[in-house]
Parts: sequence; C-alpha cells; structure tokens
Amino acid sequence: MSLIVLDGKAMKIALLKYNLMNLKCILFDVDGTLADTERDGHRVAFNKAFAERKLDWHWDEDIYGQLLKVTGGKERMKYYQEHFIKQSLLSDDEIKSMHTCKTKHYINLLQSGNIPLRKGVKELIVQLHKLSITLAISTTTTPINVSTLLKTSLGEKSEALFDVIAAGDVIPNKKPAPDIYQYALKKLNIPAQNCIAIEDSSAGLESAVQAGIKTIVTTNNYTQNQDFSKASMVFENFDNINIELLNQLIGENYV
Repeated sequence: MSLIVLDGKAMKIALLKYNLMNLKCILFDVDGTLADTERDGHRVAFNKAFAERKLDWHWDEDIYGQLLKVTGGKERMKYYQEHFIKQSLLSDDEIKSMHTCKTKHYINLLQSGNIPLRKGVKELIVQLHKLSITLAISTTTTPINVSTLLKTSLGEKSEALFDVIAAGDVIPNKKPAPDIYQYALKKLNIPAQNCIAIEDSSAGLESAVQAGIKTIVTTNNYTQNQDFSKASMVFENFDNINIELLNQLIGENYV
C-alpha cells in the first residue's frame, strides 16, 4: 500500500474539510453581539416608556451600564427598584406592562434603521450559510426584538437563515444560567462540542460555557472590562472572526 504525502497547501485544505465536518453550528447572542443595541436602543426605549407612563425614572448611560449585569428587561426594572431607588413603585404586572410599552418604542427605533449590525456580522453570517453551517440565536431578549433586528438589517426572510431562535421567556432562568443554550442545543439536536457561541458579556459567556460550548467574546463599551477568563478567544470586534479561525477553535475539541 502506497503512502499518500500531502504538501502544506493540500494538508491545510484537508484539515479545513475535516474540521468543517466537526463544526456544525454557530450560536449568536443578539444585544451587544449582533448589534450595539443597548446604549442607543434599549436604554432609550426604556426612557421613552417611563416618560409615556409618567414615571419619574431616567436611565443615563452610567446607570444603564450598571443595570446590564442583570439580564432581561423586566428583571432589570425589578432590580432597579430593589437596589437603586429601594421602593417598589411597580408591581410585577405593572412591570410587564411597562416592558410591553418599552418593546413598542424599541421596535420603532429598530425600524428607523438607526441600529445597524456590527461591522463584519453580516459577512460572517453569509459565509457560514454558504458553507451550510447551522446558525442559531440564543438570547434573553424578546422574540419580536430579534425578528425586527434581523428583518431591518438582513432582509424580510432573514429569520429563515437560523434553524433555531431561542429567545425571551422560553426558559425560566436567564443568563448567566445555561438554560437558554441548553434549550437551543436540544432544539438543534447538535452536541455542544460541535458548536461555538459568540457573546459580548460575562453573563452570556458563563451561560454558554456552562452548557459546554466553546465561546468567542466580542466586547463593547459596556462589557470591555468584564471578566472573560473562561472565553476561548476575546476580540474587540468581528474583524478577525472567520471560518478559518472557527475551524481552528473547533478542531481543538478533537486533538
């Protein structure tokens, strides 16, 4: 039997094809990851809702940055009551109603086109889709927020690019609990070791890692100083995140 010897280029191609068989899925977080939605999106929408309901609350950039350690809009308002103003001005039902009002304002902001995807996100999604790598979303934000962002930035049929969109209250415990990623993996029917998550925050990172998923973090102004020691890689943007890098990372599962 003759021995087949591959040169450097052929070996690289062979390894790429091998790793592609192992890289099955990329799971994206949404807020702060796909787009910088927090400061000029969610924060502004909360303040519009407070004003509409004649509630004397205003979340400036500093306060909102502190509140971001709490995932989920309803949970964020409840935390603000308990730890900032130390008064329960809103009942649980009133918080739900306020959150519905806030979502209305946020959707309007998205539809205005003023909250684009982060640079490089669209190109990465297109590249992965062409390679038939499964795409999924794992987020604590409301489903309509996800669908509106996708439609305004990637087109009306863009939701179809993602096999699973795990969002909102489909699980009881939000990030940093692993529930939302475990839910997505179950729906995908893909093992965690064949997936990579892309997150922007320590809470999201903890959620994905607890679910057994290697995670790349792309920081933003709100999260850049958080602890990302559990991340496989950390970047300031998407400039260096491409199929070669993803394959290199997933290939480490099989060494």
